[in-house]
Amino acid sequence: MNADSPSTSGPPSGGFLAELRDAISFRAFGLVLGGLLIQLAFTVSYLGAFHSPTPHRIPVAVVAPEQASARIVAKLNGLDGDPVKATAAASESAARQRILDRNADAAFLFNATGTKDTLLVASAGGPSVSQTASQLAQKIEAAQKRQVTVTDIKAPNSGDGRGMTSFYLVLGWVVGGYLTATIINMSAGSRPANPHRIVIRLAVLGLYAIVSGVAGAVIVGPVFDALSGHFWALTGIGALVVFASAATSLALQTLLGMLGTGLTILLFVVLGNPSSGGVYPSVLLPGFWSAIGQALPPGAGTTLVRNTVYFGAHATAAAWWVLAAYTVGGIAVALVAAWRRERRKAAAITAPGSDTRGADAVPAG
Repeated sequence: MNADSPSTSGPPSGGFLAELRDAISFRAFGLVLGGLLIQLAFTVSYLGAFHSPTPHRIPVAVVAPEQASARIVAKLNGLDGDPVKATAAASESAARQRILDRNADAAFLFNATGTKDTLLVASAGGPSVSQTASQLAQKIEAAQKRQVTVTDIKAPNSGDGRGMTSFYLVLGWVVGGYLTATIINMSAGSRPANPHRIVIRLAVLGLYAIVSGVAGAVIVGPVFDALSGHFWALTGIGALVVFASAATSLALQTLLGMLGTGLTILLFVVLGNPSSGGVYPSVLLPGFWSAIGQALPPGAGTTLVRNTVYFGAHATAAAWWVLAAYTVGGIAVALVAAWRRERRKAAAITAPGSDTRGADAVPAG
């Protein structure tokens, strides 16, 4: 070709619209639109969860003489908006144990011989709940011309600041899990998922989960001294959280392709993080976020870490089951989706007139 030869790489004929269609494919437009929808959902979800935290049925144990106990419980349960769910406790030690077992967030100790009562809280379970319970008690007591002293029976570790380390640790684990699964599934040169490749990818993700669990436990333990003394427990929790997130992401991407990536972000980031109880526990969240929080890995993981470190692993059974369900479900869905892909591919190969050249050369999805 010489300098006078016509060029074949110029802009397409047909004017601006033709150039626009050539520059931005319909698929690219769909991805941009999907990104916009996720962005808007992110904003709506976080604002919806956090814009106005309101107490709803905070579990409170009431310790008072028998003749006063029923009256105080009824008064607390009759407050406008149902901010408290009060139940009677036999003694101060029983009330303390309810808090430490995570069956109550606070305990009200009525002083029958004076005007100074006591409120027990455990800010390690969520400082915002303890503060809210304290404010409610002070308001109620002031109206009765009584005083209340707040006693924190389980505060966060000195390196844990405002008790947010559990949330940030689990957030890192969840993000690492689904990002790594996405990278493996969409990396350059990756082939379409079949059962053998899914098994290999799950094995790689399992090794990554173990390393990630150890690394997270090191960071919050020896490095920052935020959640010390629970290294192996946190390692196991971290490995499960990471693998549950990764297996779920791999399953959704194998089943739905790029749409599965968007659905993963929707579940784990848009819905999972604000409802997890890390910033505001479920008793301060609106109904929707309160209902879904512990059914998603961020919420289950945060509860599991927090209750293991501060409350002797009480009230963790549901969190273990949730993470196990995502792990097993993710593995099963990924394998079934890959198996169905293989069957469709085999059917296409045996169909009359089929051309299978390069059938394995497309990216995974």
